[in-house]
Parts: sequence; C-alpha cells; structure tokens
Amino acid sequence: MTQGIQIQGQNFILHPSGSMFWQERSALLISDVHLGKVSHFRKYGAAIPRDAIQANFELLDEVVDFFNPVCIYFLGDLFHSHLNTEWKYFEAWVSKVQIEMILINGNHDIIPPLKYETLNVQVVEELILETFLFTHHPEKRNGLYNFCGHIHPAIKIRGSGKQSLRFPCFFKKQNQMILPAFGEFTGSHTLKPKKQDEVFALAEGLVIKI
Repeated sequence: MTQGIQIQGQNFILHPSGSMFWQERSALLISDVHLGKVSHFRKYGAAIPRDAIQANFELLDEVVDFFNPVCIYFLGDLFHSHLNTEWKYFEAWVSKVQIEMILINGNHDIIPPLKYETLNVQVVEELILETFLFTHHPEKRNGLYNFCGHIHPAIKIRGSGKQSLRFPCFFKKQNQMILPAFGEFTGSHTLKPKKQDEVFALAEGLVIKI
C-alpha cells in the first residue's frame, strides 16, 4: 500500500520498495540501490545466494511497472563498487525498460561516467528542478527543498515491554526528504525524529506514517 503526500505544492507517492514517485513530472526517485554488492561480497567468500543478485532487478521491474515513469532519478550509490558481473545485468535492464535515467553521483559511484553514458544514463553531481534539489548526501540550500539518500534511514519502534523493532523509512524534515535504501543487503541507520519531523516506515508491503 502506497502513501501520498504533498511537498511544496507538488504530489508524491511513497512506495513500500523505498522508491518515491513525483506525479507532476512522472519521475521515479530511487536511492542507494548498491547494484553489484552481492557479487562483491560473494567474491570474498560471503555466503550470499546467487539468486539474490536478481532481487534488485526484480524490485526495479516492480516499481517501473507500477508507476510507468517517464524518467528515473537515482539519488546516488547506484552501483556499490568497481565493475563486476552484475554490470551486464544492469546493461540488459536499461536496454529493456527504455526510460530516461539520471544518476546523481554518490560516494560509492566510482564507475567512470562514460560507462553509464554509453547506456544513455546521464551522470550529474546534483539536480535542481523548480524548487527541489536532488543530491546523494543530505544538503541544505536556501530556497530549495532537498531530496537525498546516503543515510539509509530507519526508525525504531518500541512495543509493550522491552521489545523493539526497526524498520527502514522515509524521513521527512521541514526542508528535506531522506529516502530509504532501495537495494538488498544495504543495512540501515536509526534516526531519532524531532517534533516537526515526519516518518513513514516500510513494513510488510506497507508505507505507515508513524
């Protein structure tokens, strides 16, 4: 189940995958996919099933089919590290979906931009559209609302007694929206919301406002 919100008079839809859809622009926002991470860790002996490589691509297919976007903005850390065997899967996926794509450079994006450009994926350091600033790291810029990733935000929810659960989340501040990590095996960082913050937790296929 999705959750609709408004930011600066524009309409957005939060998806349980951690992606976010900007309706007026028909733009899909996705952060921290970390493609290639499974192959990277398998190379060094981690016991991760090979089938896990396809999980990210299946989820990408799911949200693209759901929203049918005109373009996709990747908010950094699209690929985890150096080129590995997962790049060929990415090439095939880009060729299949035939959608405009823009990658905003993240700290893990060390693959040369030319490799992306051969796939018609534009690589930029940041993107400004209307009153919105799209970056990988959280940024503050006067007059602009920031969409970013990098943090892999999560929220801890305490139940009765001492038990607690932690869920990835969209973390909305007054002038900033931090998207959760989209990719599998990415980890998360628990944030403590302040009074004016809004948190949308992702749990069992739902987007739940906390």
